[in-house]
Amino acid sequence: MKRNSLTLRLAVVATASALVLAGCGSDDDGGDEPTSDPSSSESESSTPAAEGGDGTLTFGSLLPQTGSLAYLGPPEFAGVDLAVEDINAAGGVNGKDVVHVRGDSGDTDSGIAPAETDKLLDAGADVVVGAASSGVSLTVIDKIMSAGSIMFSPANTSTAFDEGDYAEPDLYFRTAPSDILQGAVLANLLVQDGRKNVAILARQDAYGETLASEVAKNLEAAGSKVAATVFYGEKAQSYDSQVQEIAGSGADAVVLIAFEETTSIIPQLIAAGAGPKDQPTYFVDGNTADYSEDGDAPLPPGTLEGTKGTIPGADTAGDFRERLATVDPDLTDYAYSAESYDAVVTSSLAAIAAKSDAGEDVAAEMVNVTTGGTECTTFEECAGLLEDGEDIDYNGVSGPIEFGETGSPTAASIGIYEYDAKNKIAPVEYISGAI
Repeated sequence: MKRNSLTLRLAVVATASALVLAGCGSDDDGGDEPTSDPSSSESESSTPAAEGGDGTLTFGSLLPQTGSLAYLGPPEFAGVDLAVEDINAAGGVNGKDVVHVRGDSGDTDSGIAPAETDKLLDAGADVVVGAASSGVSLTVIDKIMSAGSIMFSPANTSTAFDEGDYAEPDLYFRTAPSDILQGAVLANLLVQDGRKNVAILARQDAYGETLASEVAKNLEAAGSKVAATVFYGEKAQSYDSQVQEIAGSGADAVVLIAFEETTSIIPQLIAAGAGPKDQPTYFVDGNTADYSEDGDAPLPPGTLEGTKGTIPGADTAGDFRERLATVDPDLTDYAYSAESYDAVVTSSLAAIAAKSDAGEDVAAEMVNVTTGGTECTTFEECAGLLEDGEDIDYNGVSGPIEFGETGSPTAASIGIYEYDAKNKIAPVEYISGAI
């Protein structure tokens, strides 16, 4: 049952971040055929062609149909598909229907993302929606941006995209907040639950290392200790030594930052006396999947009862879920569906503001259509305001968005979830925050 939401604000300084609580925090075959015919709207519309690009805004989705995050694929694809439908029903972008071409991001193990990215770019993708995995995104971000296209992830959370070579405004955007926010929320949850000595077991990749660091930093800032931080390789065949280290750490709680390997690690933790029934266990967005008998990765009933997890994103409203069902009636998981939807809508509004579908032109307007101006909440409403010459502030189904200069949202929500006796996960509360 959802409780009153909390409000959280993070002040980020050079070496630490302070946490302050305020208030009361598809069935598609995966082919790369366009989902709409760009020529049909051209003949039906008398609207002048866009000033830049080829006149047709093309979205390529680089999302997980296979691999360790495949469970995130259906809601993300559904969000993209629904946005494309809504945009084209409202008249498209600059007089033409937008086009959607699908690609499979796989995962870092499969290594298929670069080849799939080439397919999307060859198909004329002005905006690549994806990848879900931060590690996968880092393998193709330079390829996409060097082609002059936008990379727009609905689920990347690594802080790497706001640092180093990517710290300046460029062609990268995301609707998911960085792990600065998720790490702070999870640490605060642990502190609220009375955890004083926490062990962290994490993937050794851009995602796991960053999130582990943020959780540890915020725990220590709040006065709790980190009993151990243990990493395992992305392609590890065994987790025996890491599990034994966690089990022997003397921790009073375990944070598991993982993907699909969770189904292998949890039984090993149980065998070592460090499972969810022995020590309170906490998941993150990468492994908050459905582990019930109905899910893709079942565990014995009762295994995860009481386990909590965090997922970036606001509550998926009932009416939005109903509309997602029109493009994927079998959808049961909604993680990052709203963020995927908003990635497409925001890009489309920026293309209208730019009067161009060229990636660099669209990118130049992305911040402008999400900050300041007249607030609006649907593509049709916002597009009408733009056509009337008004400045807009798009507030999407995933929240206010509010892009900063590096293309990351400066305000977002994190959901706190809990597993029941059937290993099904449900939201407990949502925490809104600013970075």
